[in-house]
Amino acid sequence: MKPIPVVFHLGPLQVHTYGIGLALTFWFAFSYFERRLRRAGYPSDWFVPVFLWIIVAAVAGARVLHVVSNLSYYDHHVVDVLAVWHGGLSSFGGLLFAVPTGIILTRRRCPELPIGRALDLVAPVLLAAWAMGRLLGPQLMVAGGGHPTHQWFGMYYAGQAGRRLPVPIFQALEDFSVYLILIAIERRLGRWPDGSARSGYPTGVVLGTAMVLWGVERSLDEHLWLGEDGRLGSLLVQIAGVALVLGGGYLLIRSRSRWSGWRLTHHPGEERPSAETEVSPAGAP
Repeated sequence: MKPIPVVFHLGPLQVHTYGIGLALTFWFAFSYFERRLRRAGYPSDWFVPVFLWIIVAAVAGARVLHVVSNLSYYDHHVVDVLAVWHGGLSSFGGLLFAVPTGIILTRRRCPELPIGRALDLVAPVLLAAWAMGRLLGPQLMVAGGGHPTHQWFGMYYAGQAGRRLPVPIFQALEDFSVYLILIAIERRLGRWPDGSARSGYPTGVVLGTAMVLWGVERSLDEHLWLGEDGRLGSLLVQIAGVALVLGGGYLLIRSRSRWSGWRLTHHPGEERPSAETEVSPAGAP
């Protein structure tokens, strides 16, 4: 079984399948989030320029953290620092740059959208996009597999000898499972026990759950299937995953306390406050 082609030619043009996969993933994330904005009652015309800046920040951050985590290699291969078409984008680096960019620009371009609500809306989008991106990104890039294996489900990847654990496929299944959990939580929060619609409730539950589950997933994947003992990049990924779990846990605890107070003053059948007055888990307007 041969590796999946990572590049093909259209005449003199060299096309990398990894880049096409990332482009499709970004398009999906944009379309899905825009749809969720409209369904939640918020305008979406402001999102196009914001999304373009988020993409720039995400790719830059993902590459910077990857290079920093693998300095021993790039010290001797400086020309490869910008070779993103070979892969080498850190999910945590992308988040580290993209999330603050998105928050700042959203405050400016759509002040009626509370940041807490925006983060709850985007969390399922990120997990769905990551699931898609695993299949259209690392699965189609050089050295995209995990540890060597002799199991029947092992696959061949360009730039790696022998069968490898198809970690991108594993991660896609994990991410999609987390996505389904988030959607189930979101739907339950949106309804009172009697089935009537509920709105204006405190935010943070969806985001906190996403942080905990994805942090656990990412740390375990790195430890079990991808990482190398003593390698800086692997250690940083596992630490970042643990930090994400702790941050998500804190957010869930804080959201729970807000829910306790909110339930005392809100009941089924009452007029709900508009989306613009929703409570943010971080106290944002």
